[in-house]
This record gives sequence, C-alpha cells and structure tokens, in this order.
Amino acid sequence: MTLQDLYRQKLRSADEAVRLVQDSDAIIVPTGVGEPPALLTALSARRRELHGVRVLQILAMRKYGYIDPETVEHIRHVAFFYGGATRAGGQAGWIDFLPNYFSEIPAQIQRGQIPADVVFSMASTMDAHGFFALSLAADYTMAAVAKARTVVLEVNPNVPFSNGHCHVHLSQVTALVERSEPVLEVGLPSIGPVQQAIGKYVADLIADGSTLQIGYGGIPDAVVMQLSGKHDLGIHTEMIGDGILSLIECGAVTNRRKNHLPGKVMATFALGSAKLYRFMDRNPALEMHPVNITNDPALAGRNDNLVAINATLQIDLLGQCGSESLGSMPYSGTGGQSDFVRAANRSNGGKAFIVLPSTAKGDAISRIVPVLSPGTHVSTSKNDIDYVVTEYGVAQLRGKPARQRALELISIAHPDFRAELREQARRIQLL
Repeated sequence: MTLQDLYRQKLRSADEAVRLVQDSDAIIVPTGVGEPPALLTALSARRRELHGVRVLQILAMRKYGYIDPETVEHIRHVAFFYGGATRAGGQAGWIDFLPNYFSEIPAQIQRGQIPADVVFSMASTMDAHGFFALSLAADYTMAAVAKARTVVLEVNPNVPFSNGHCHVHLSQVTALVERSEPVLEVGLPSIGPVQQAIGKYVADLIADGSTLQIGYGGIPDAVVMQLSGKHDLGIHTEMIGDGILSLIECGAVTNRRKNHLPGKVMATFALGSAKLYRFMDRNPALEMHPVNITNDPALAGRNDNLVAINATLQIDLLGQCGSESLGSMPYSGTGGQSDFVRAANRSNGGKAFIVLPSTAKGDAISRIVPVLSPGTHVSTSKNDIDYVVTEYGVAQLRGKPARQRALELISIAHPDFRAELREQARRIQLL
C-alpha cells in the first residue's frame, strides 16, 4: 500500500473523526493557533452525546461551543493557562485549572500524571516521506502523540512545514480531516507611552550578541521595537511572533553567537500573521521543538547572555511576582515565565527582566506592593527574581538583601505611592 493509499484510507469528515472520542477520554489540544477549528466545532456539536470528556490545552484562542457551563458533565475544559476564551469560566469555577511549569507538561503526559487518550491538532500537508509538521505548536502535543490511543490531524495547506522535532508520520495517525481556511492571525498588542518607556530601559541593557526569550504582551513587544539597531542577536524562545520576525528581517538577529543551535531560531509555538506562518515554511534558519526542549532551564541556560523578558501583574517588596492571578482570582497561568527566569539565571551573563507598569486602574493603585494581595499565585519567587522594570526605572534585585530590595523597588514605583510604600515597609520591618 502506498502512502497516498494509506492517506485516503484515513481521511474522514470532521463529524466522522470526532466519533472516535469515547466517554471519559482526555483530549490534548495544542497551544494557540495550533488548535483545530473544524474538529473542535464538530466536537462541540456532539457534546451532549458524550460524558466525562476533558479537553486539555494551555491557551484556547476561540470560545467553541463545548466551552459551556451547561454541558460540563459532558465535556469540561481543563486549562494549563487562561486566556480570553476561558478566563471567565475559570473564574466562575466551571473550567478547571491545572498548575504547571510549561516545560514539564510533556513529562507529566509521559508519566501519566496528565492523561492523553486523544490528540486533536492542526498540521501541515504531508510531505513525500509521509510526515506532517505540527509547526504551529509542537509544545506538549508531540508527547501526547506518542502516548495517545487516537491521533486526529486537521490537515491544512496554510500550516507551515517547519524543521525541528515537530513531525508526525502517517503511520502514527488514526484519522485525517482536510481543511483549507486561513490560519488564525493574532496581531501585535497595543503599545502606549508607558510600555515604550519600559521597553527602552530594557533595550538599553541588552548587549549585542544576546540570545532572547520574549513573552507575549505590549511591554515585551515594546522592547522588540527598540532592538533593531542591535547586532548578532539570537532567539531561543517559547513563542515566535511578528515582533521577532521584524528583528530577523532588519538583520538584528543572526543567531551566530548562540551556544545551543547556533544559526537557528528556536521556538515551540507560533502566534502571529500569515506572513509569519509563510516565513516558517521549510525555513532552514528556524526549528520548532517541544516545550521540554525549548523551555528546559538547563538547556536554554547553555546560551551565554540569555535575556528573558516577561510581564507580571503585581510584585511585593521582597521581589515575589504575582503574574497569573488578581488576588485569588485566576487570570492567566505560569506559562514559561518561571522556566526562562531560571534559565537566564543559569546563563553566563544572563539577565531575567520582569516588566510591569507602576500602577493600574488609571493610577489608582500601585502594582508594587508591600505584600502580595491575599491568595495571589506566585509565579516568580523572591529567590529567582533579577531585574524589575517599570516606566520609572530599573531595580536589580538578585544577590541583594531584603532591605535594599525594598528601597530599589520603591524607587521605581509611581511617585504618588513611594511615601506610603516606605511607611508600610517600616511596618513590616523591611526598613
């Protein structure tokens, strides 16, 4: 039997493919735009026929019909990280949250700590050797493919065929569904004067030859906008987006001075424009790998001068970052922040930046606080924190005692809150 014969044998409609799902199955879905819209739409239509099914995913992009409080006994979403499609359900309690380090999800799947009965994923068209690329999100999905009973790929010619460890052979696939709609595009966040000011402070501390991990958000992208004049930057990150693409196109990124995979951009998922997805297609200068490779602190930390740039919602005067909740109310998740902060701390010459505006709610509250709000989920610990940057400056905390940390953080707080923060710091005996 030829590869084409086997391909045709496995071809199904989306409605037929979702009938492979059984009661109590755990369905693994990739990060972001790697999610397969036809399959998840068909699953949603069938949801009342199933019982005890879970869909596990780190970042859902669309609110499909199964994300429904009325049918959670049939299909329940389990989030590794909340986004716009799942945040309200998580805060209301009918979407489950699974705490994790992004880098460790593949190992948890391999060990059976996270179940993986079925995989639903977007994929490129098949190459001449029978391989598909899960290039939009290799993340934890490759581990799930190796573990699952059933693997269903939504094959789309608009998905790039990237290099790296992101390939699945036809023999590993249970069913195929063909679609041709454009891949979902995600624009750059809006950037205002506060973000620009923070971005300039960070950019000024990034040396030529540094290797970058850049998180998603207005401030990380504001940093990117101010790096076009740098030389020989490298990319070892979890997410590749249009900001990184702009640095490649202007020549600031060459990857020559990376210690791990020199000459290559390395990422685990993509979130951007059709232009970005075209850039990824069969590009020998880019590799997509599972997240246990990209986000492994020991591996990423092999790169000299690794710079990690991530945002937080709140930070206390010891340097503890609450990046994923508003008090006890969940907002997002740990994602790769802790992975890359630890990686940068291991790197020779590495720098880990935590960035945040100094205030929230129209300057009504300070994001720099004496102690974190009750119930706050700590994402980066006081032992890992390095640089903290607001629009008022830079505080370098690693290796410094608690009193000095408090003084440095107060110095980059909004001026309206500095006196109050000093008084509160004295009350808790930090000053």
